[in-house]
Amino acid sequence: MTKGPRSLPETLHPRTRAVHGGTRRSQYGEVSEAIYMTQGFVYDSAEAAEARFIESGPDEFIYARYGNPTVRMFEDRMAQLEGTEDAFATASGMAAVNGALTAMLRAGDHVVSAKALFGSCLYILEEILTRFGVEVTFVDGTDLDQWRKAIRPETRAVFFESLSNPTLEVIDIRGVSDLAHAVGAFVVVDNVFATPVLQRSADLGADVVVYSATKHIDGQGRCLGGVICASRDFIRKVAEPYLKHTGGSLSPFNAWVMLKSLETMDLRVRAQAETAQKVAEAMQGAAGLARVIYPGLADHPQHDLNAAQMQGGGTMMALELDGGKEAAFRFLNALRIVLISNNLGDAKSIITHPATTTHQRLSEDQRKVLGITPGLLRLSIGLEDAGDIVADLKGALAAV
Repeated sequence: MTKGPRSLPETLHPRTRAVHGGTRRSQYGEVSEAIYMTQGFVYDSAEAAEARFIESGPDEFIYARYGNPTVRMFEDRMAQLEGTEDAFATASGMAAVNGALTAMLRAGDHVVSAKALFGSCLYILEEILTRFGVEVTFVDGTDLDQWRKAIRPETRAVFFESLSNPTLEVIDIRGVSDLAHAVGAFVVVDNVFATPVLQRSADLGADVVVYSATKHIDGQGRCLGGVICASRDFIRKVAEPYLKHTGGSLSPFNAWVMLKSLETMDLRVRAQAETAQKVAEAMQGAAGLARVIYPGLADHPQHDLNAAQMQGGGTMMALELDGGKEAAFRFLNALRIVLISNNLGDAKSIITHPATTTHQRLSEDQRKVLGITPGLLRLSIGLEDAGDIVADLKGALAAV
């Protein structure tokens, strides 16, 4: 029989909670979290089955699509890290974004969103929600006046990435949250670039925080996952009914991988952010680069806001090459350490060309408005030595 999570002192730091939070043990007293690879659960009697379907307890389970002990450990641990009452784990980061938004919205509702978003997030807002009668207004996420003008009494939710993908715009979470809460709207924040290590958006006013666990949470390129962090009422009364009936839940094995990754996430992310700062500073002014975009640099437009909200500049940056797409491709093909891929938050440094990959479905005019130029590259810093990364980048520039 699985034992419920043991009580932890309220004073524990996030790094400690990332190791111990939400742990449940079987009668065998295992140290490492168990993987409960089962799709269903056995009841002691017909009466017990009936009672559980009416209302299941915190450590009672019905079906893996509804919940699982390994998945529940991951959910509890993520809620503790983000500082929310509860969490629901999903099959991918996009399942978390879609689940958080679609579960609460219906025809006639209004959503205000920052226009600088990951391509799949834009698709959900532009194509899926509007298909079912939800009105969506896009604004420049860095301009509070635009948020103020766009938010209406009937606005049901606002959505933005705390650091935008791929141009790293920084959104004033507290400022936007205050405007949204004034009309009773939910604030939904995709915090994947910032991570719960460097920024807890819930502490800044966000009602719902979503993550692609595929990124920094796994951090080692192994599997997909996502999570929605919010109040217990939102998770169990809004998100869970939608996700358990539409099938977006996380597998127990992937939840176990994420649990083990959380034990080292704090160390990994802080090391990556420290390296990213060194790389950004070393690349500033390099011949062939039009600009380096990194929130930790003083010339970033929202540098002061980032410093107020976040611990450091993060693990992500963007490099814009002179010479457009041709120069960008020559640069990419000359790299020897940094990998060309469309993932991020990995132990390995990864680079991608957004205009032809993650944001290729957008029109040229849309990309231009978002600042996604033909020469722009998104760079995710890994755990390699900072000097080796800089040497690789400068070597590729020399080849261009």
